[in-house]
Amino acid sequence: MNTFKLFDIAGSGLSAQSVRLNTVASNLANADSVSGDPSTVYKARHPVFEAVKSAVAAQAEGTAPGMNAANTAVRVRGIVESTAAPSERYEPGNPLANADGNVYSPNVNVIEEMTDMISASRAYQNNVEVMNTSKELMLATLKLGT
Repeated sequence: MNTFKLFDIAGSGLSAQSVRLNTVASNLANADSVSGDPSTVYKARHPVFEAVKSAVAAQAEGTAPGMNAANTAVRVRGIVESTAAPSERYEPGNPLANADGNVYSPNVNVIEEMTDMISASRAYQNNVEVMNTSKELMLATLKLGT
């Protein structure tokens, strides 16, 4: 495996976790928004990740143990909206209330979003550590010749 491939793999992880952190931030920012119509209320969004094998790994699969795992990366396949129904509250004094006095809140669970944010943050930190350790090892290898 090309040593520099480590940076591509860790970089793809950084990019994916960045998208994950942005969707969590969007969900948390809209957690308290309301609407008078259930079809227009904010819906929680979540990224869908996909493992991507490189062409080298696809050719070497079955011939070199572990080769396919070493040459993979992660990609954001898309961002999906939650299909959970919004919660309905009776607030006749709210200017956004419908004719029955109801407002609809998004289906965002703040505790789950905070947990997801911590997980994404730690995964991001781990990818940064992989890059830093790889860089330090490369520099140490270069110093062996001097």
